[in-house]
Amino acid sequence: MKKTSRGRQRIAMEAIENAAARKVCFSKRRAGVFKKAAELSVLCGAELAVLAFSPSGKPFSFGNPSVDSVFARFLSAWPAPPRHHPLAGVPVQALGREESQLAELLEAERRRKAALEAAIFRPWGTVADLLNADVKALGMPELGLLQRALEWVRAEAAGRAEQLAFQPLQPSNVAVNEGAAAPNLLEFGYAPQGYGF
Repeated sequence: MKKTSRGRQRIAMEAIENAAARKVCFSKRRAGVFKKAAELSVLCGAELAVLAFSPSGKPFSFGNPSVDSVFARFLSAWPAPPRHHPLAGVPVQALGREESQLAELLEAERRRKAALEAAIFRPWGTVADLLNADVKALGMPELGLLQRALEWVRAEAAGRAEQLAFQPLQPSNVAVNEGAAAPNLLEFGYAPQGYGF
């Protein structure tokens, strides 16, 4: 079988006269030089910089860790500090602890979200639900409702105290009425959205 191409041949090291061919050759060889520089940096841990200007004058550069840091080191008389891997100073155990703390925090937030969703999507039954709730977790509608409920409780307590002040003290008046139910929140004008009240 006869070869249709000349195959890979050695190219004479002399200037390429054709401008288009020169640009193509520069582009391909620049990529090859930068690739070799990256390999040298990775394999040997070398800090290096490569700077090239195209035939049209456009600059191209490659540097590890960066062109600026390599040039600054080259131009300065001060020795460079020892180079460390980014994770060399961070113990793996500390990262593991941080990961477990973040996982616990995430799980706590998921539980909090589920509790809030359960509270939001169920109709409020009595004022006791609001009185037992965490005030910091309540929104503006619930806080307004809680304020009105507390004002109602205060008015009821003041009325009862006034009533008891004018009656002779009897043991039945001192007992707490534990069977009294708290008013329904609907009496205070609260209707959760989505329940058609």
